[in-house]
Amino acid sequence: MNLRIAVVQPRTFPEDREVNVKHAVRYIEQAAAQGARVVCLAETYPGPWTPPLDYDPIPDLSRAARDQDVYVIGGTIEPVPGDGDRFHNVLVLLGPDGSEVGRYRRMIPDGPWIYAGGSFWDFDYHPGDQLPVFEVDGATVGLLICSEVYVPELARILALRGAEVLFMPAGLWKARQWDNWRVLMRARAIENLAYTATCQNILGTEPANAGLAMICSPEEVIAESSHPGILVADCDLSRLRQLRAEEDRRDFPGGKACKAGALWQWYRPDRFGPLQPPAPPRGRREAEADPS
Repeated sequence: MNLRIAVVQPRTFPEDREVNVKHAVRYIEQAAAQGARVVCLAETYPGPWTPPLDYDPIPDLSRAARDQDVYVIGGTIEPVPGDGDRFHNVLVLLGPDGSEVGRYRRMIPDGPWIYAGGSFWDFDYHPGDQLPVFEVDGATVGLLICSEVYVPELARILALRGAEVLFMPAGLWKARQWDNWRVLMRARAIENLAYTATCQNILGTEPANAGLAMICSPEEVIAESSHPGILVADCDLSRLRQLRAEEDRRDFPGGKACKAGALWQWYRPDRFGPLQPPAPPRGRREAEADPS
């Protein structure tokens, strides 16, 4: 079973909301034309990035998702209920019928400093408190935002809840952190036996190769680009479920480039305390349910 996904690395224009929304819709159309079932945009793209919230991109993204029959992950900020001076950084997952499947509100860091006073973002950030997973065409996906990749517990909790693909769209140019980001994206895939996917905004003032779009399996980097545009790859969920369901042993069928069974064979809550009750490995559950 394959799930074709796309991450979008846009040229972003913070001062021109109409251009960003128009380009976001075009990116969705282009990704759908390449067969993608899930299209992930960059962090807080297509905006807005700062108050006042003078436009809402979700209706346009919803129409594009419906018109192209794809799932879309778009970024924006939203006011905290009852406190219009503070805001959540949000990823919105839209379904192929245009309806909202769910939202993820960035959880870490806990303090408001991260987005205050910047030239791109400038808002009083308030963290969320939920780590949901979502069903997408028979796969389970989780969402994280930008430097949450530095917090391995978040990805592990999502994986233990069954997430097979972790979308982690990011914000801006990584500069000297570029190599570390690549390592962290790979590490989150390897240690959780999950696919990881990231992308970022590229501002007009930045070099054309300032981006970092990646799609990783637990065994390899399957697609990567530093340039604006769309990155598409197939996630082999059958292979992923085999790696999760099997024991790690010398005679592993077909060989492997990672440790199998990481979410159950290597999981020792009696030693380091439970993070989250693990979901049964999908491959084992399906095999046990098959009377043949």
